[in-house]
Amino acid sequence: MKKLSHSEISKNRSTLETLHQVDKMPVYVVLDNIRSSYNVGSIFRSSDGAMIKKLYLCGYTPHPPQKEILKTALGSTGSVDWEYFKDPVDVILELKKNGVKIIALEQTNKSIPYYQLTSSIMPVCLVIGNEVTGVSHELIDLCDESIEIPQYGIKQSLNVAVAYGISIFELRKIYDHRPE
Repeated sequence: MKKLSHSEISKNRSTLETLHQVDKMPVYVVLDNIRSSYNVGSIFRSSDGAMIKKLYLCGYTPHPPQKEILKTALGSTGSVDWEYFKDPVDVILELKKNGVKIIALEQTNKSIPYYQLTSSIMPVCLVIGNEVTGVSHELIDLCDESIEIPQYGIKQSLNVAVAYGISIFELRKIYDHRPE
């Protein structure tokens, strides 16, 4: 086993110039009232790694070119399609109108473990809520489903960027293994 160098890894990666040729996963993400610029930057980086379709920054969620976002995003603000909307309801209603299923990453009385999703969920929008209060009731009412990451310790949840990373790469796995 040999650790790969940056140039060896880069050989198999897209560039900003070739990114438009890549088949992006049909996943949209709504960030609603995320407080931390560092969490937003981390979510940008995970979004690039999973190759999502689009990221919507809503409410008071910070957005580029804020320096803390750029620091943690490490260039992914240029490779991830994103847009700012004041009201996430507008985004969700437009996506629903276009046949996109809406899923909250939130513990609800009907949430299922994230690993029980199937490829029939695509195209999908994953709604990520505030670090303290989670996804708002208003947005939960617009969702078709909710998923959760089971917790086995004394804490009730994970950091929002960590939870997003787990969920988005599960969706990537589902997308990559979908029946042709």
